[in-house]
Amino acid sequence: MNRNKIAKMCDHTLLKAFAEEKQIEVLCREAVENKVASVCVNPCYVAKAAQLLKGSDVRVCTVIGFPLGANTSDTKAFETRDAISKGAEEVDMVINVGALKSGHMDLVYEDIKAVVDAAAGVLTKVIIETCYLTDEEKREVCLLAKKAGADFVKTSTGFGTGGATAHDVRLMKETVGDSMKVKASGGMRTYEDVLPVLEAGADRLGVSATLEILAGAEAHG
Repeated sequence: MNRNKIAKMCDHTLLKAFAEEKQIEVLCREAVENKVASVCVNPCYVAKAAQLLKGSDVRVCTVIGFPLGANTSDTKAFETRDAISKGAEEVDMVINVGALKSGHMDLVYEDIKAVVDAAAGVLTKVIIETCYLTDEEKREVCLLAKKAGADFVKTSTGFGTGGATAHDVRLMKETVGDSMKVKASGGMRTYEDVLPVLEAGADRLGVSATLEILAGAEAHG
């Protein structure tokens, strides 16, 4: 896959707790120069990113209930509306993993739906944190995200015990079909790392090593 096509699939990401404003400025500049899909930043930097990216084709993405997903649904809904009011054009929300593991599927669904409703048409991705789930739980939560009207299911926060795998991307893609897209995120730092998830059907990549990945794609022609 060529460099430009991969670039258009990348959410250029910086979600470290110690990320500084000057690093967000660099992130946004790199995003514009490399024509990526979006930058993904913590909510406190949404307004700054929106200002820096104004007039460009790069979208502003942020995270909701991140990284644990253990906030209340009301909190996630407020966080979503607040982020959008400050310029977020995509939101990546973390499910209530504990509720899913406890078998409280209604709660998981309502939690996702609260964010989808608060987003009011803004593109919504649902992070299911695959490293903590069985394959059956992955299928169940993907179907709940589909029912709730989300646009994407996403593998990982990058803060768990594991990241994106081709197996999980393929399972998620097979579960949601053509009605949703799949974002692979976590643990991918090279062109060789992203190839398997792209071949498995990933539509978007959540990566912090974007420049290294694109350099690898260019080197491979």
